[in-house]
Amino acid sequence: MSLTLYYHPLASFCHKVLIALYENANAFDARIVDLGNDADRAELLSVWPMGKFPVIRDHARKRDVAESTIIIEYLDRFFAGERPLIPHEWEDALQVRLWDRFFDSYLQGPMQQIVGDHMRGAKGDLSKERATLETAYRMIDQQMTSRTWVASRGFSMADCAAAPALFYTSTLQPFPPGLGHLRAYFERLMDRPSVQRVIEEAKPYFPFYPFAQAIPQRFR
Repeated sequence: MSLTLYYHPLASFCHKVLIALYENANAFDARIVDLGNDADRAELLSVWPMGKFPVIRDHARKRDVAESTIIIEYLDRFFAGERPLIPHEWEDALQVRLWDRFFDSYLQGPMQQIVGDHMRGAKGDLSKERATLETAYRMIDQQMTSRTWVASRGFSMADCAAAPALFYTSTLQPFPPGLGHLRAYFERLMDRPSVQRVIEEAKPYFPFYPFAQAIPQRFR
C-alpha cells in the first residue's frame, strides 16, 4: 500500500482527510493513533514532530505530508480520482481554498476552543467563540442561497472541510432558526456516501466526545 494515514476516527480534521480519500477511492493503510499511548505517540512524532494528526506517509515517494488542507492538495495532485477536489479553473480553485480556510478557521477554531475549555474545566468566557460561530453560520447560509456545494459546481475540498466542521459545531452551537439554506446544505453533506462512511467509523468513539449527548440520535 503506497499510503499510510496516521489519524484518529474521532478527530474532525482527520474526518476532512478521510472524506477526501473516500471520495476518490484512494487505498491506504489506516494507522489509528492513541495519543495516550507512549508507543503510538512516539511513532507519530517520528513522522511529524509537531505530534498532531492527520499525517500521510507516501511510501512510494518517501514523503510525509501533514496538515489536512495540504494533504488534500497532495492527494489531488498525485492520487487524483475521477472528481478533482480542487478545480482546475483558477477562480473556482481560489474560492475552494477560501472556503476551506473559512471552515477551518471560523468553525473548527472556535469549536476546539469550546471543547478544550470544557475538558480543562476552565469555564472561561466563550462568548467570542460562540459569536464567531453564529456569524459563520449566517455567512454560509447566504453563500448557499442558490448553490448545491459551497465553493464550486462539484463537491470539493471546501465541502470536505465543511462536513466535520458543521457536524461538530452544531453539537455546541445549534443552527439558528431561519437559516434554511445552511440546514439544507448540512443535510446534503450528511447524505454524501463518503461522509456517511466517516461518521459510521467514528460511532464507536463518539462516547469519548465531551458533548456526545448533543450528537443527534440518527448519527449514533
